[in-house]
Order: sequence, then structure tokens, then C-alpha cells
Amino acid sequence: MNSESSAAMRSGRKNREEKGSGTEKKKKRCPYISRCGGCSEVSLPYTEQIRRKQAWVEECIGSFGPVESMICMKNPDHYRNKMTAVFAIDYRHGHKPYCGIYEKNSHRVVPVEHCLLVDPRADAICQSILSLLPSFKIQVFDEDRGTGILRYVQVRTAKATGQVMVTLVTAGPIFPSKNNFVKALCKMQPEITTIVQNINTRTDSMILGDREKVMFGPGYIEDRLCGRTFRISSRSFYQVNPIQTEKLYNIAIDAARLSGKEHILDAYCGIGTIGICAADRAAEITGVEINPQAVSDAKINAALNFPVEEEQAKFHYIRGDAGKLMVQMAEEGNCPDVVFMDPPRAGASEDFLNSLLAAGPRRVVYISCNPVTLGRDLEILCRAYRMEKAVPLDMFPATGKAETVCLLSKLNGMVSDR
Repeated sequence: MNSESSAAMRSGRKNREEKGSGTEKKKKRCPYISRCGGCSEVSLPYTEQIRRKQAWVEECIGSFGPVESMICMKNPDHYRNKMTAVFAIDYRHGHKPYCGIYEKNSHRVVPVEHCLLVDPRADAICQSILSLLPSFKIQVFDEDRGTGILRYVQVRTAKATGQVMVTLVTAGPIFPSKNNFVKALCKMQPEITTIVQNINTRTDSMILGDREKVMFGPGYIEDRLCGRTFRISSRSFYQVNPIQTEKLYNIAIDAARLSGKEHILDAYCGIGTIGICAADRAAEITGVEINPQAVSDAKINAALNFPVEEEQAKFHYIRGDAGKLMVQMAEEGNCPDVVFMDPPRAGASEDFLNSLLAAGPRRVVYISCNPVTLGRDLEILCRAYRMEKAVPLDMFPATGKAETVCLLSKLNGMVSDR
């Protein structure tokens, strides 16, 4: 090989290496990815994220029935309407307070100033709070020593209304100069519409405590979803991706094939979102939820959207276990026609699933945020139901999570007369 050829090869290799290095730098969109773990897929092209999730859902539940193509986002950044920042102390650099996110699989706090997943307003508010702490002599809580005040800050934003709720989680009820602190924070971040102090004296990993004080505003925010208005408190469950949630609920409600005569059971109902969005197409809605605050919010939301007393009569919200309620409904001959279920990532309990089989609704719309536990639960449900279709949605871009809506219909000859 002559010297010119050798030089050309070296030059070509150098150019490829430089291009490859540049590509790697470009791919690393999040500077915290190596430690945080909250957006583990953020460096992958969005099309590749979708391909992997589609394959995962098909692997987990494809044997039960057809899986449609995943519904994607046009803009997969800054979609989260809820952020929780952990406040900590940097003892290595002058005991300075900082805020961030727990490192993956640990209790160490990674300093994060800008997150690609959350509403940018949330980042700005947390940084403003951080900047105010020294002048108000507010100490960050040290869980090892049991000293300090501020533990977490939760920011919730409403996409449709623009309202913003800030929840300051403190280790005790005392908050020094709280009125002046609130004024200073609202001056820096005038988009804030309410501030709540949540008191958490626990020593476990729970973020929010049971006691709250409203420091500014009404103590809640309101958002609009599928043409309905929902009141959201600090402890309410509300889907974190409002753009995809509208698509999710429309798919779920359409899948139920409601005629206006059905009795719907909204299991794991939260603040009543699915049932209220489907109410125009149903005769009766029963919602069941274990969280007392969510049940209270659901009742308020039903009245907010259906102010006429006769319309409110179709809603029944109950605090309790959905499985036990279905058994009771079956014993009373008041079984639901359609069940909407949206359990946590762990899926539904075996007791709940057995109660569902015993109650025998005509259709079940299962909304899952975990294809693995969905597949496990379908093993039980498909003893008496057929999965007509599954529609996956990308509710959590840049993460390894996937949401799926499954329509299950009672097998022929197994529908009880009602």
C-alpha cells in the first residue's frame, strides 16, 4: 500500500471517528441520563423508541388478540404536567441546598435544573424556591439528622387552563415567614395560582403526608379533558400526559360501544375522569376508589360538569375495594354492563379479577401502564373474555413504559341475562 493510500485511509478513519463522536454527543440530549434514570430512552430516536415499545406490547399480550399500531406524540418533549423535586444539602460544597431527582435505584439526589420531560414552568419554579431559601433562613430537611424543614416541592400544571399548583412538603407544620415567602415566590413566578403546604412527618419514602394547609389561592387547580373540567388537588391521581390522555380516553370510551343505556363501573376511578368523560353515553356511573381525597374530588367533579340535580343522580362514588363492591353488586342483582379498569403498574389483584369474572359484565375496558402485568391479568380474564383488540399509546416518551387500552368482550354463551 503506498503512502498516499495509507494517508487517505487514516484521514477517512479520523473523519468517521470525529463524525461518530459528534453523533454520540448529539444523541446525549440529557446531561443527567447516566445518573438519573428517569428518561432512560431519551437518547434513542423517537421512531426507535416506538419500535421497541410496540414489540414489547406485542410480546406481552399479542397471543391474546390483535395489537394495533402504537399512537405516538408529535412532540415528545416536556409532556409531564407533574414534577416532584427532592431538596437536599451538598455537604461537600459549603452545605449548599440543591434540588433534583433521586438517582436510579438509590436514595441519592441528582441535581437537575432542566428536565426534558416536564413542563418548563416546573423547573423554573423549583429554581426560584431554591434561590429564596437563604434569605428566608429556610433549611432543607436532612433525613439522617432529622433537622430542617423543606423536603420536597411538587409542581402540577394544567395544560388547558394554564393554572399552576405548588405543594411545599415540609417536615413539620412550622413555615417561617410563610406570608412573605409566598409573596416573594409569586412575584418571581406570577403564573402560580395556588400554593399548598403539605406536612409529612413520616420516615419512609412517601412523598406526601396527610395534613395540608392552603398558603395561597384555592388549594387546587382545574384542567379540561375531553370537554370536561376537573378539579385536581395535590394528592389526586391525574394522568401526567394530558395530550395523550385525551386520545386514551376517547379510544377507551369508543371501545366500550356505549348506547346510552349501560351501567358503567369505573374501577380505580381516581378523581372520576373516565366515568365523567363517558357520562353522556351511559345511564349510570358507579366509581370506586380507595383514596378518600380522590373520592371527594370525583364527587366535586361530577357536580362541576353536571350541575343539574337530575343529571347528578346517575353518579355514585364509593370509597372502598372494587372487587368487594362487584361481589356485592352481583349479590344485589345490580351488576355493571361495562367495567373500566385502570389499575396501578402492579396490575389488578387476583381477588379483583375473580370478582370481575363472577360479576360478568358484557365488556371490560382494561387500561394498563405495564404490558407485563397486563399479560398476567389477561391470562385470568381470558378464561371468560376475548380480547377484541389492544391499542398501545406512548404516554411516557423517553422512558421504557407503555400504555395500552384493551377491549375484552364476554365469550358467547357466558353473558348473564340482565
